Amino acid sequence: QVQLVESGGGSVQAGDSLRLSCAASGRTFNTYVMGWFRQAPGKEREFVAGISRGGSSTDYADSVKGRFTISRDNAKSRVYLQMNSLKPEDTAVYYCAARRIGGNYIRRTTGEYDYWGQGTQVTVSS
Repeated sequence: QVQLVESGGGSVQAGDSLRLSCAASGRTFNTYVMGWFRQAPGKEREFVAGISRGGSSTDYADSVKGRFTISRDNAKSRVYLQMNSLKPEDTAVYYCAARRIGGNYIRRTTGEYDYWGQGTQVTVSS
């Protein structure tokens, strides 16, 4: 089992950048595929980005491709989400998620992930 704690959220202006961090407990972090999801008020939780166990493969939602970058540091048991050129529509609670079962594949559905953090709020004003 792994516990996930996100940090780095905040309130920014459109065009600004933020870097989210997710710290994982335990010593098996490199066995998890990691993902970032977000949920805006009144909307379903949606996939933002994912990264494979070793970090060699990544995947992004079309809405953030070219603006967001996911990375991981297995030695520190952390995954990051660098968010540039933020837009008001990026406003949401951002969640870190871990997936262990099912191979080293990035998945875009919430049901494919086994563990979730508590979320961190990102608010982008115009």
